Amino acid sequence: MPRKPNYDKDDLINRARNLFWKRGWAGTSLKDLEAALQMKPGSFYAAFGSKDALFALAMEKYATDGRARLKALAQDHGPIKALQRFPKMVIESDDAPAKACMLSKTLLELQAHNHPLAEEANQHLLKMEAQFAELFQQAQSEGSIHPAHDPKVLARRYQSDLLGLRVSAERTGVDAHAIADEIASGIVGL
Repeated sequence: MPRKPNYDKDDLINRARNLFWKRGWAGTSLKDLEAALQMKPGSFYAAFGSKDALFALAMEKYATDGRARLKALAQDHGPIKALQRFPKMVIESDDAPAKACMLSKTLLELQAHNHPLAEEANQHLLKMEAQFAELFQQAQSEGSIHPAHDPKVLARRYQSDLLGLRVSAERTGVDAHAIADEIASGIVGL
C-alpha cells in the first residue's frame, strides 16, 4: 500500500513559485528545488513529475493570485480606483521575491528557445489583459471613461505600462512609486 505524502502541496508550489520568480527557469536547478522544498528526488518526481510541470503549477499560482488581487480590489473600490491602485500594489509587496513580473520574465527567458512554458506565460498575460479590459469596459459603462476609447487598447497599454513599471522597480535609482502615480493619474484623464 503506497504511503500518503506528508506535505502540503500548495505550500510547496508557493515556495517553488518564489524560487522560480526570483531566479527564473534556467537559474533554478532541481537541486535548488529539492533544497527549497525539502524533498528528496524520488518524492519530488512523485509529487510533480518534472521541473517543467512544477514550473507550470507555480506560474498558474502566480497568475491566479494576481487576478484574484485585482478582482478583490475592484470589488472593494470599483473599476477606476482598482486600476489606479493596482500599480502601487504590484511594486509594494514586501513578501515578493522580485518586483518584475514572473510571467514576463518567463516569456523573455524561454520564448527564444520555443519552450512550451513561454506560451503558457503568454496565455496568463492575455488573461490578465482581458481582466484589465473588462475593468476599463465597466468604467466606461459607468461613465468614468469616454466612450471613444477602446477598452482592449487601454488594457494593452495599461499592461505594458505595468510591465515597464515592474522592471523599473528592480532598477537602482528609479522612483517606481512616481511612475506608479503617473500611471494612475493617466487613467483619470480618459
